Amino acid sequence: MQYIITFLWSFFLITMLNYVVSAVLGVPFDFVTGAVISVAFGVIVLIVAAVLPTGNIEHAEHH
Repeated sequence: MQYIITFLWSFFLITMLNYVVSAVLGVPFDFVTGAVISVAFGVIVLIVAAVLPTGNIEHAEHH
């Protein structure tokens, strides 16, 4: 389920960013480019989430 939600959020956010930036720059909106970038961004987010440690991290005591 986390994979589906990650791809949905990345799709929505990257497509919205693509639309806003294309409107500001005055270039035509290209849906396919935003969709491809959102899939790549979603994969990167999932890889980073898999690499980062989870759980309690022991902190060194500072004197």
